[in-house]
Amino acid sequence: MLIDSYDRVVDYLRVSVTERCNFRCQYCMPEKPFSWVPKENLLSFEELFEFIKIAIDEGVNKIRITGGEPLLREDLDKFLKMIYDYKPDVDLSMTTNAYLLKGTAQRLKDAGLKRINVSIDTLKPEVALAIAGKDVLKNVLAGVEEALRVGLKVKVNMVPMKGMNANEIVDVLEYCKKRDMSIRFIEYMENAHAKADISGMKSPELLELLNARYTFRDEGFDGSSPSHYYTMEDGYKFGIIEPYEDDFCKKCNRIRLTAEGHLIPCLYFDEAMSIAESIKRGDIKGAALVLKEVVRTKPEKNRWGGEEGEVSSRAFYETGG
Repeated sequence: MLIDSYDRVVDYLRVSVTERCNFRCQYCMPEKPFSWVPKENLLSFEELFEFIKIAIDEGVNKIRITGGEPLLREDLDKFLKMIYDYKPDVDLSMTTNAYLLKGTAQRLKDAGLKRINVSIDTLKPEVALAIAGKDVLKNVLAGVEEALRVGLKVKVNMVPMKGMNANEIVDVLEYCKKRDMSIRFIEYMENAHAKADISGMKSPELLELLNARYTFRDEGFDGSSPSHYYTMEDGYKFGIIEPYEDDFCKKCNRIRLTAEGHLIPCLYFDEAMSIAESIKRGDIKGAALVLKEVVRTKPEKNRWGGEEGEVSSRAFYETGG
């Protein structure tokens, strides 16, 4: 079992398989050129799997595949199958923008994938174009429908932004509700790679808007999930992720691995240790020691909203958010 210095059990590994993405979202990397890390710098799926086996053996029971956009990496389903075959009861999920999902959902499900998270920030094609930098909405929604058809559970994330999509909060919630998909509204996380003039909505503003339409009760946090949940009268739940609140980090059980082998203890922090050399030379004990050290030095909380007023320089497209 992996336990950090604040007595939190770390049993959740997020694995970024690529930093490449076919979107250029305003809140992530709008100005990044369409370039990518050379293939030789990336760990192979076999090398990533060697580390994942170590993590599972040490107590990790939840693995999320992220990017960039993970579906841009060829043979992703084969990688998922490696993990599933090693531990069939692992909670295996993926975060995707769903643009390529329609043609891949069945293979992913057959490989052992259980759940996906998809960002749907709007239901208007012109707004999707403005947010993502390309005309994406038709493909995204088709991918979501296909995922549901093949039996994948779907959770939706939305980043409400003033002057952009804030007037669609109820529409997106209703879209999810009709399809029995949960939704989480994510407060915009300030970072150095995002467009400078974004104005996100904070939790009190969201709740005020939703309270004008719905009656709901506060359920608090569910286990180690970062979402603050609310339940409507008909039983439907929605969540709000508030990275600036102290509660956001209290039960954090996550660490992150980049495609190049950097093991990161916190989404905000730039600090990381590499497992690449150990894995490439077959040093399982060495990689396990790095894992334990990263868990040991996991910070108590992120720096968002701190006295220094820092803005993270962490590239979310490297760590999968």
